[in-house]
Amino acid sequence: MTEELELLRQADPVSADEGPWRDRPLTLRAEARLQALTAGDVPRGRPRPVRRRRLVMGLTAVSSAAVAALALTFSGAGSSPAVAAPVALALHADAPSVSLDVLARRAEARARTAGAADGPRRGSHLQSWYMSMESGPDAAPPVTVPEERITRWHDDGSGSELVVATDPRHPGRPVIHDNDGHWQTVSDGKVLHRKTYPAGSEGQHSGLASRTKPSTDPAALREQLSWLYGGPDGTRTTPQLLSALSSFRQEWTPGPRETAAVVRMLADAGGLRQAGVVTDRLGRRGQAYVYDGPDGATNSTRQMVILDPRTGELLGLEITFTKDEPDFKITSGEVMSYEAWMP
Repeated sequence: MTEELELLRQADPVSADEGPWRDRPLTLRAEARLQALTAGDVPRGRPRPVRRRRLVMGLTAVSSAAVAALALTFSGAGSSPAVAAPVALALHADAPSVSLDVLARRAEARARTAGAADGPRRGSHLQSWYMSMESGPDAAPPVTVPEERITRWHDDGSGSELVVATDPRHPGRPVIHDNDGHWQTVSDGKVLHRKTYPAGSEGQHSGLASRTKPSTDPAALREQLSWLYGGPDGTRTTPQLLSALSSFRQEWTPGPRETAAVVRMLADAGGLRQAGVVTDRLGRRGQAYVYDGPDGATNSTRQMVILDPRTGELLGLEITFTKDEPDFKITSGEVMSYEAWMP
């Protein structure tokens, strides 16, 4: 057997000691790929929206002028008009802000005092405002679809999913719902989806991403986000990293140690500038950091990350158009998406 292995080594043109194919321990990405192959599982990425006749994207607020004009009523429940879109977040000019590095150090100090029970929790609680829009000369104006989603998984493999049509900015008001391509208003609080899974169900209803515990090391966490949620290029750019971070938060609620890793990862990523202080759509004050560089597609968006100023926890993500999109009746300054994360 030893002689046969030596013959194989001599026949293999790839060096065992140098180059990208050298013998060495597996990386986290390689371990996950190997696990996926042996378990018959495939790492899942976040579905990417594509431009087509009808487009549903994660979009939010429109400019103040547009909101004043857009109080739309569609066929459906209730007689009061449903608000089409919230306004974009505004910076508090007189409020002090801190750098990502300072906030990362605050989060790291908090992580050092965390106990064993303060680990990450599987599942998430998300309030979102996603815009649904059409293209073409006869397209209807884009509308914003507000939803609240709660997902929970437990140690015994049981879990639950709940999706509710609601806009916390306007309690009791009808909200717009995209019913498989048909816009209509529904009553505030209408349950759109409810599912309960018994013990032992997790393996059939969750993927590799939800079963991969997030790393507490910033570099290792970015690598995890890359192979679990990134596209073909992983998280090479800051917009790709922020997209993967959003997908990660839909699977996990980080504890203090994971939060510290997230903030340090963002501080090390580059491209996120310190913008100031905002009040998010749930009334929470947060530190805002903005990426307004190339986004890899049409270079027509700006991304804002909102973090808790005390803990570094991710409060929200907002994407804003920086160019007109005439095919979809979108003008520069309108917000493409907003996600607000809760405990």
